[in-house]
Amino acid sequence: MTVTVTGVFAAVDLGAASGRVILGRVGPDSLELAEVHRFPNRPVRVGGTLYWDVLALYRGVLDGLRAAGARTGGRLDGVGIDSWAVDYGLLDASGALIGNPVHYRDARTDGVADQTAELLDPAALYAATGIQRLPFNTVFQLAAARGTPALDAARRLLLIPDLIAYWLTGVAGTELTNASTTGLLDARTRDWSRPVADALGIDTGLFPPLRAPGDPAGELLPDVLAETGLTGPVPVTAVGSHDTASAVAAVPAATADFAYVCTGTWSLAGMELTAPVLTEDSRRANFTNELGVDGTVRYLRNVMGLWLLQECLREWGEPKLGPLLEQAARAEPLRSVVDAGDPAFIPPGRMPERIADACRRAGRPEPRNRVETVRCVLDSLALAHLSAIADAGRLSGRTPSVVHVVGGGARNELLCRLTADACGLPVAAGPAEAAALGNVLVQARARGAVHGTLTDLRSMLHRTRSVRQYEPRGDQTLWEEAGCASRSS
Repeated sequence: MTVTVTGVFAAVDLGAASGRVILGRVGPDSLELAEVHRFPNRPVRVGGTLYWDVLALYRGVLDGLRAAGARTGGRLDGVGIDSWAVDYGLLDASGALIGNPVHYRDARTDGVADQTAELLDPAALYAATGIQRLPFNTVFQLAAARGTPALDAARRLLLIPDLIAYWLTGVAGTELTNASTTGLLDARTRDWSRPVADALGIDTGLFPPLRAPGDPAGELLPDVLAETGLTGPVPVTAVGSHDTASAVAAVPAATADFAYVCTGTWSLAGMELTAPVLTEDSRRANFTNELGVDGTVRYLRNVMGLWLLQECLREWGEPKLGPLLEQAARAEPLRSVVDAGDPAFIPPGRMPERIADACRRAGRPEPRNRVETVRCVLDSLALAHLSAIADAGRLSGRTPSVVHVVGGGARNELLCRLTADACGLPVAAGPAEAAALGNVLVQARARGAVHGTLTDLRSMLHRTRSVRQYEPRGDQTLWEEAGCASRSS
């Protein structure tokens, strides 16, 4: 890969707990990131419904772009936006937002997946879209919203990163990597699945035209330039707008035979493929085929991730995590484990109690204190990573030689060490800022600051980012037995 010019790019990276704007500088053999603004993402419950406060998020984005411009004399070579998947905003005929987007953890989709099965066989849905059955998939959210005044009045539906991009540019589009998570995109044609949409009464005409990572997504509007102090024109580029797509693009892999775990609120564990796996075995294993950068397929399973730990800490009044992790590292291993893929853990609230209940129902010892609860969470996540990576290899016919852990969980030494032990494979941990890196690199390539394939981009990351290595220890048979026991319960 060659670097032709130095570029300065802003990556807007929106997570379930916070958003941030990262300033990325790409130069010859250099790739520098600096967080210029971070802001909270606090859902709001109103009238029994859980919403995203999307206007507060947009305010944070504008503040972040202003902070980025303050460091560059008002110059930016581009902006890209990534966020979580499945959720959306509805626009009326004038382009105005119809209410706040509903949070994927809201209860409105409870039981909807089973109801849609009466209209479209789950096997047929998977054969068309290849998407893991999760209760909050966009397809089920739209089924739940059918007949509501908001959906009846809608003329456009924009996934969250596309909504932010629309407010910044006035140009509406649907980015492919996020579109692939909806349960409405055909996994083979990479266009909307008319049979699925028609069977469920969903109007795909609500979605604006599809665009791929690297496609232009407009330029910052004059009022946005005035608000942020930036000097125009500033192009916005479609990136891997599902944050996991950007994160996987930033895996600093030296070989194609790698598995990955993108850790944060969720753990997304699997392998990168060139084509989807749409077999019945894949569906029964609850694997998903989401699109990645450069036409790749993110073949993975979603599990709860560090949400379990985050909710425990919130329930305990936000104690310091470091001492708890140090003590958990010395706690008895695999004493208490739960199925980290259990949808019962999706709603917020009372997480320590619910973990203890799950242990009791499974016939396993309950955690006796906070330290044992933390160890239970991390052992359970490591077991979920083992299960997902082993199944990904079995179902795809590929054998991984290393596990790359990227995202915020790459900083959690105990989680990374336990994942290596469970999988029986070396773990390369880092970068923690993978989503922002992938976002910046796709922008830089689209603007001509760098050239090359996805492999070339990863080679640059391999040269410029440091990772921490963890070698597997102990008897992996114990992990395999514990994993079988937790899933069978």
